Amino acid sequence: MAKITLTPTKIPTLRLEAENISPDIFAGKSKEEIAQLHVFVGKESQALGDYFEIAGETGSTAADTTIVINGDVSRVKYIGMKMTAGEVVINGDADMYVGAWMTGGKINANGSVDAFSGLGMTGGELTIKGNAGNYLGAAYRGDWRGMQGGTIRVSGNAGSDIGTFMRGGTIIIGGNVDVHVGTHMEGGTIIVQGDAKSRVGGQMVKGDIYVFGDIEVMMPGFQYRKDVDIEVDGTEGSFALYEGDMGERHGKKKGETIYGKLYMKY
Repeated sequence: MAKITLTPTKIPTLRLEAENISPDIFAGKSKEEIAQLHVFVGKESQALGDYFEIAGETGSTAADTTIVINGDVSRVKYIGMKMTAGEVVINGDADMYVGAWMTGGKINANGSVDAFSGLGMTGGELTIKGNAGNYLGAAYRGDWRGMQGGTIRVSGNAGSDIGTFMRGGTIIIGGNVDVHVGTHMEGGTIIVQGDAKSRVGGQMVKGDIYVFGDIEVMMPGFQYRKDVDIEVDGTEGSFALYEGDMGERHGKKKGETIYGKLYMKY
C-alpha cells in the first residue's frame, strides 16, 4: 500500500477545516496536486500545502492509499470524513469530526480526538488510543441517524452523548463515560469497560449496552430481568440484565415486545 505523509508546518489561527484529508481524495494525485487541495480557515479558502509538508506517494485507488499525519492536529477538523477505503494514521491529537460519516477503511488515531468523531458512520474502523470527546458515534444535530455500522474503539475515556440515535455498529470504550450514553438508541452495541454517569440508555428502544463498572444514577425506566453469564468483547463475566426504556414505544417480533438491553457487570 502506498504511503503519503503529512507533517504540520504551522498552527492555524482558527480551526482548519480539512475534509480533503482522505484516501478517497488523495488517491491518484501527486504531492503537488495534494498541496493545492483547498482547506478552510474561517471563511477563507487556502491550500493544504500552506499548513503541511507533504512527502511520499499515493496509490491509484483509495484502498491502496495510506495517509500518515505526524504531529499535533488538534486544530484540524474533518480528517477522514466520508472516507470509503484505505487507511489514515494520526500520530498526535486531532480536532472534531474525525471519521465522520465514514463508510469503510481504517483510521488509527494514536492520540485523543475531539467531539463528533465517527458521527453517523456506516462502516469501517475507527481506533482511538487516547480519549474521545462528546457525541462519539452519534447523529448530527437535528438528525435521527446516528452510527449505523462499523466499529469505534477508544482506549481511554469518552465524553457525553455517546451513540445518540445509534442504529447499528459497535462502540467500545476502555475507560469511563459521561452522561447520556445511547440516548434514543435503536440498534447496535455500546460497551463501557469503566464507569458511567447518569442517563444510560435514556429513551432507547433497541440495542445492547454493557457497563463493566458502576452507573452513578440508574434510569428509572429500566427493569431488572435476570442474571446472565456471557462473553463481551473477549471477556467472560456475570451481568445483571435490565430492559427498557419502559417510557418509550417498543415494537414487537413474533408477538413479543422488543426492548433495549442494559447489562451491568457484577
